[in-house]
Amino acid sequence: MKVTVVGAGAVGASCAEYIAMKNFAAEVVLLDIKEGFAEGKAMDLMQTASLNGFDTKITGSTNDYSKTAESDVVVITSGIPRKPGMTREELIGINAGIVKSVSSSLIEHSPNAVVIVVSNPMDTMTYLVHKTTSLPKHKIIGMGGALDSARFKYRLAEALEAPISDVDGMVIGGHSDKGMVPLIHHATRNSVKVSEFLDSDKMDYVVQETKVGGATLTGLLGTSAWYAPGAAVSGLVQAIANDQKKMFPCSALLEGEYGLNDLCIGVPVILGKNGIEKIVEIKLNDTEKEKLHESAEGVKKTNGLLDV
Repeated sequence: MKVTVVGAGAVGASCAEYIAMKNFAAEVVLLDIKEGFAEGKAMDLMQTASLNGFDTKITGSTNDYSKTAESDVVVITSGIPRKPGMTREELIGINAGIVKSVSSSLIEHSPNAVVIVVSNPMDTMTYLVHKTTSLPKHKIIGMGGALDSARFKYRLAEALEAPISDVDGMVIGGHSDKGMVPLIHHATRNSVKVSEFLDSDKMDYVVQETKVGGATLTGLLGTSAWYAPGAAVSGLVQAIANDQKKMFPCSALLEGEYGLNDLCIGVPVILGKNGIEKIVEIKLNDTEKEKLHESAEGVKKTNGLLDV
């Protein structure tokens, strides 16, 4: 299993680190446009191998896509990160050009790879890869829902004063502060609905804190988060590498599912060796359906800014 991560910044390096530490990939290639940057990150990470007990080989390259050839999975993290006060949508002008160029170069050298898109605005960047490459739709995945759901579970565990291993929950919809749809009425603690433990005000608080999870961290850090995004990517890559048939909410191209067409948005999918093996249509109540469709309208509006 060979994995390429484009963008050796904080998010990309975290992706490479978590993938290596899980020890399921033979090789991880880090690629960046900044001279020597990916090479330095790769060397630093390799010097942790004996300490962290992994045998994955991590190599770095400055913009040489030939080093990425025959990758099984490619991860696109490149682009400018959010700054305090910025929305993910404001990044579209710069990041669209970057993602279009990167995806084309990756697929030229790894035509059978599964592509995982992390760059923001993530749903629109995932849609851009669909529109500008010849890859089948099941091989193009947007990461956002996996990250948003992890943040949701963090907030749920906090509110429940429970260990996070007790908690399960999912976020669907667009990967944006306004577009996320945390499925609070489906969330459980050891199969018991969280509404048995939390009142409506507390549940509303969990939902709102989840939706602004990225913005909260951007305000605190001065830039986008990286540990949780890296961990989310590593979970998706592992599910594909090991053909786990594991369910994650991911941004997928919809063609009638949930009553939506011609856009990428977060919905539960089954991930295996072929990428998205199945889109899972869960039963939503009327409020959840309305919020998902409102989120879709927001994503379509951002998609309209693309030059495709």
